[in-house]
Amino acid sequence: MKILMICTEKLPVPPVLGGAIQTYISGILPDLSKFHEITVLGTSDPSLPDEETIDGIHYVRVPGKIFEIYREGVVRYIESNNSFDLIHIFNRPRLVIPVRKVAPHSKITLSMHNDMFNVEKIDPEEATAALEEVSSIVTVSDYVGNVIRQLYPQAASKIRTIYSGVDTERFLPGSHPNMQEIRHELRKAYGLENKTVILYAGRLSRNKGVDKLVQALPELSKKFKDLALVIVGSNWFSQNHITDYVAYVRALAKKLPVPVITTGFVVPDKIQYWFAAADLFVCTSQWQEPLARVHYEAMAAGLPIVTTARGGNPEVIQLGENGFVVENPEDPRNFAEKISQILSDKSLMKRMGEKGRELAISQYQWNRVASELLEVWTQAINTTSTSVIEQDGTEQISTDEINNTTVEVPDNVIAIPTTQVDEKGVIQQDRTEQMGTDEINTTEEKELENVVAINSPTTEEDEIEVMEQDRTEQMGTDEVNTTEVKELENVVAINYSMTEEDEIEVMEQDRNEQMGTDEMNTTEEKELENVVAIKYTMVEVDEEAVRRCIWYSNIYDGWKYAR
Repeated sequence: MKILMICTEKLPVPPVLGGAIQTYISGILPDLSKFHEITVLGTSDPSLPDEETIDGIHYVRVPGKIFEIYREGVVRYIESNNSFDLIHIFNRPRLVIPVRKVAPHSKITLSMHNDMFNVEKIDPEEATAALEEVSSIVTVSDYVGNVIRQLYPQAASKIRTIYSGVDTERFLPGSHPNMQEIRHELRKAYGLENKTVILYAGRLSRNKGVDKLVQALPELSKKFKDLALVIVGSNWFSQNHITDYVAYVRALAKKLPVPVITTGFVVPDKIQYWFAAADLFVCTSQWQEPLARVHYEAMAAGLPIVTTARGGNPEVIQLGENGFVVENPEDPRNFAEKISQILSDKSLMKRMGEKGRELAISQYQWNRVASELLEVWTQAINTTSTSVIEQDGTEQISTDEINNTTVEVPDNVIAIPTTQVDEKGVIQQDRTEQMGTDEINTTEEKELENVVAINSPTTEEDEIEVMEQDRTEQMGTDEVNTTEVKELENVVAINYSMTEEDEIEVMEQDRNEQMGTDEMNTTEEKELENVVAIKYTMVEVDEEAVRRCIWYSNIYDGWKYAR
């Protein structure tokens, strides 16, 4: 299959500037590319060409950083390269509908790495539409999946958790022969010899909470001598700006009797050395974190873990086996308590590290992630689509084929089969068909009558409403056709369930379309009557609704033909 993987707009792929999603993509590509033709679409970066092919994987980069700019670049690329069997979008549900519009026949799958379906991130109406369009939703933790289920229960059957992975050949314990010398040199260079090194790796921001760990050190230093803390990271990927929070953390550290090393940003291909140099890993997240990938890296490096009961972080912790969980991470004393439990028992500390390494190798390697994602793709391709947009596209092709085929029909009559679709889809389809009809009329035909007959269950009230509408439309039609057309029957059967606002919206759309049609017809055509039949879901309509619809129709027709 031809697969397009769309990354986020913030950071490029490969992860030259870091990034969890970018690392995830790079980790699974070698295995995915063995089975499919892969194109990776991501944001541009000065250090990378706009287009290149590496190891059979095609990389395309468009301007990004800002979502709206990136979205336009994504849409333009797909418009000019619309041949993908499946499009996999990473963590941007707001890209689903724009992508669907330019790729109506591709399957779409979605990977969620954050709470991007929260109402402050995406409008519920757009979210609902996006969920209808995707075949599957892959989440990096049960937490992320459960948030989506709570907000949109109808998507539950599409959600599958696929935990992330780690390169276990790159992240190695400090005792591994390939890491012993590096561990020794790094610790010596930073004065960490004979120290028990606690490691934090991540962004320096308040919601990441490393200040809580710094504040826990005074109590820890009373029980354990020769402690040291290494803080790896910066305010943002590839940046080393001194924000207020970074300055605050450094100010706290200067007051401590325990040495605190702040490395700033470390390039992704070197960060594994700091894991090898450490003895214990601590994640201090205060926010509902989806599941920080540093947990996988710490396990692969054979480090016991202390993490927080936030989001998906606890999901990879087997309590007392490979780490502990801090239930209330807002209090530094809780970190001190869990860290003390590990440091007080060297045997436990060793067993936890070994267990973490074992789990990384057995459960969290990239080939397992790729294998599960391949299953999702295969299932998506083999699943019949329920996408309204995709179905509309298929129906349009079928309509075109019918229109280009000679069919025996009565003179001056073209029967156009219709399907039950949503109101906007029908209006869009009618507009496309009208353009094609105009082209035929200008060269070959002088008289065309479109009759669309739709059989639908009606009540007595519905029949009255249809007859009233037919009579109103016939009056307007007669005024137009009195000079050249003697016989025309317009049959418009409309079963609908609309609010007053819906009716006004449909009228506005019809008026805009009629204005465009009139402009085309004035120069080339003399006779054209458009009859659009729209089929809606039937509900009870009271007499007041009937009278209101007739009134709108009269006002609208009077305005339309008075022009």
